[in-house]
Amino acid sequence: MKNRVTEILGTEYPIIQGAMRLITLGEMAAAVSRSGAFGVIGASGLEGDRLRAEIRKARTLTDKPFGINIPVYRPNASEALEIAIEEGVKTVITSAGDPGKVIKRVKEAGVRMLQVVATVDMAKKAEAVGVDGVIAVGFEGGGHVGRDEVATMVLVPQVVDAVKIPVVAAGGIGDGRGLVAAMALGAEGIQMGTRFLATKECPIEETYKQAILEAKDNGTIIAARKGYPLRVFKNNAAMMIRKMDESGAGQEEINAYVDKIIRGSQDDRENRLMSAGQVSGMIKGIVSVDELIRNMVAEARSIAQSLGKSF
Repeated sequence: MKNRVTEILGTEYPIIQGAMRLITLGEMAAAVSRSGAFGVIGASGLEGDRLRAEIRKARTLTDKPFGINIPVYRPNASEALEIAIEEGVKTVITSAGDPGKVIKRVKEAGVRMLQVVATVDMAKKAEAVGVDGVIAVGFEGGGHVGRDEVATMVLVPQVVDAVKIPVVAAGGIGDGRGLVAAMALGAEGIQMGTRFLATKECPIEETYKQAILEAKDNGTIIAARKGYPLRVFKNNAAMMIRKMDESGAGQEEINAYVDKIIRGSQDDRENRLMSAGQVSGMIKGIVSVDELIRNMVAEARSIAQSLGKSF
């Protein structure tokens, strides 16, 4: 599978592992990259020394390309970018902020850059400042999502029509069917987060993985619509944040509550936040990263051939 996205990433497949805070670190990113996809280390929540150590750890585990995700709005964004450049990372993914704030330094260093977007307007602005591609994330996705509630199925083709740079589809994708669907919409690649949580290599605890396996189609919820929309499993903690949000609680108050429950027991599935996308309802087994990618690609090829015959 060769196209503009694999050229940017330097990978065999145009499949990106979505960054997840304090989860997708060096070992996880390396496992994904070894499979032929693109592993990503999440810089969010990492001090500079720790980020550098995770990049170096990934490099000892694979000679394949991997990248880092940098939320632009965070105070450590510039430091994280400099570390990535110093450590020889060739592609970065930026999110949650104006890519124009870092694009000059990115270009100076000869690094490739993809920007996460949630609307057509965001995609057009990202293209205008010079990013190499955009990752269009639909409202189905896990973790932080766009405020405008635009779903992947309608977002991706509109972004494809609006920009000339390559588009990666994200949100609600977890198997070969999703890969083919994304390509049919005009995307040249996909990004997955939740599906990678349910892998043997993912370092989250078993209770978290079990929650994914037991999830139903309506098992997730947006916990804070007015602040920073966050899709998580529907439980007591999520409903409490929804209640606080709707009653007018400020972002600082909500953040304080989130920090409190994050420090709670990891075995308590009702009183902690677990980010996950709507695709959770489709996931029925824990597999290795390599098996996941191989099965996805094989399924996508089979579906594409079958559709070709049908049409």
